[in-house]
Amino acid sequence: MLKSYDIQEIKDLKILGRTIYDASPLPIFWNHSGIEVNCTGSELWVDVECDYDFHEIWVAGEVNRALMSRQMIYPGKNSICLYRSMSFGTVKNVRFYKELQAMSDRAYLTITGLRTDGEFLPVRESRLKLEFIGDSITSGEGAFGCPADTEWLSMYMCSSRSYSNLIERMLDAECRVLSQGGWGVHVGWDNNRRNAIPSIYDQVCGLSEDGPNKTLGGHRENDFERWQPDAVIVNLGTNDDSSFNTPGMEVEGFGYCKSRTEADGTRNKEDLDAIGNAAVEFLKKLRRRNPKAHLIWTYGMMGHALTELLQTAVERYSRENGDDNVTFISLPDTPQGQLGAHSHPGFFAHLHVAELLADYIGQRFDVPVRKDIIL
Repeated sequence: MLKSYDIQEIKDLKILGRTIYDASPLPIFWNHSGIEVNCTGSELWVDVECDYDFHEIWVAGEVNRALMSRQMIYPGKNSICLYRSMSFGTVKNVRFYKELQAMSDRAYLTITGLRTDGEFLPVRESRLKLEFIGDSITSGEGAFGCPADTEWLSMYMCSSRSYSNLIERMLDAECRVLSQGGWGVHVGWDNNRRNAIPSIYDQVCGLSEDGPNKTLGGHRENDFERWQPDAVIVNLGTNDDSSFNTPGMEVEGFGYCKSRTEADGTRNKEDLDAIGNAAVEFLKKLRRRNPKAHLIWTYGMMGHALTELLQTAVERYSRENGDDNVTFISLPDTPQGQLGAHSHPGFFAHLHVAELLADYIGQRFDVPVRKDIIL
């Protein structure tokens, strides 16, 4: 007989990602955010509620760190089976999380409760806590999907096969992800100056100026003391570079915005300096919020035009602030044969980068790296 539990009744439930922790139902804002439990039941169901307009919400379920389900859910109330007909009494580690990145429209997802015929046991702590900050690459856009598919759709965005999830498995880590396709450290791909990740970093999920995510608490100040990462991995700059190749636009509060290109094809120095300065200021903010974390700025996978600029910005931040707990890592470009949907890195490109970064982080923190992961 299945017993229903309100999400706040389960004392051994582990909440993954930034959220309003004492809320019931529990709002799930960012990709890779959700819950983790150890359960002895023969079956386990999760009850959720959601809404959206064009971009439907996708979720994923793992059992014993193997991906068992990935699906779109319908607007309204949903009851999702995470597993069933397994041996009663044996402990199953289960993770349920959002695949889709946070959205600025009316899309929202909440978890109301769990149902099982077993009991919940404590979830052990991971070896490391890692925070990933980025754009569509970190959102896993294209890690699912055919290279010929070029539409911007929810089903091509995933956390389950992105490099952050793979690193989490390789290092036995707990990871948080804050990523938004099209956004940059200074400006979005389309020259929208409002689409800069540093501007929303201090909030739980400050994407929407109005709508359900704001109502659910997304605009609250994030409780940084509650969860301090061992390392913060930033992957920003790809969209800042794209802004040099797209038309300018009027942006409320900023006026006309355009990253300029000179007659000889080079990027305007003043606009490049603005990106470098934004990177330095973001590193300052990250250090204030995460005083002991190792800061890692990565860049690549979809071009290297700003490599020197961003590496110089990291070095300048380190020198001017006397902070040697920071590094820059250039990521390999994605070869044609490893592209996924929407001309973004596919799964094998994510796997290659995950192995590279996991090796670095594992050595830095003296943590063993497991590469025999199961998807």
